[in-house]
Amino acid sequence: MVQIMKYDRQVDAIDKRIIAALQEDGTITHGELADRVGASSASCWRRIKALEAAGVLLKTVRLVAPEKIGRGVNVLCNIRMRSHASDARGAFESFVDSRPEIIECFSMSGDWDYLLRIVVADVADYNHFLMETLLSHSSVAGASSHFALSLTKYTTAMPV
Repeated sequence: MVQIMKYDRQVDAIDKRIIAALQEDGTITHGELADRVGASSASCWRRIKALEAAGVLLKTVRLVAPEKIGRGVNVLCNIRMRSHASDARGAFESFVDSRPEIIECFSMSGDWDYLLRIVVADVADYNHFLMETLLSHSSVAGASSHFALSLTKYTTAMPV
């Protein structure tokens, strides 16, 4: 579960330009960033540190092409829990955290309790994970899987 520190900080127009630029290229230098957003390098550095402290900017990562590392199949899997007790939810969420093939997990409203995004090599790989791992978890009552046929849009950038 992602924890974000609560911190009241107004995000102004320059902050938004910094955020947009960093979402496009997290490796940009402070000097290049300053040129793009119309601020000094020192000001950009201070603003980045303040945005990090406020929990607005999270960790810096490099994106990976899943198909290039043998994880080209995306499965969206709805999960129904046996129990909604906090210990059952906690056990399931700990399990999710421990599984590298589960790259996103949402607690849901409606008929299903969780929605997982799972990346695997192929259908057989997913079948093994589903039958031997996911459905054998004591908190899971059922699952419904949907295979993505193609990816029409993917972004990690938040609109600012």
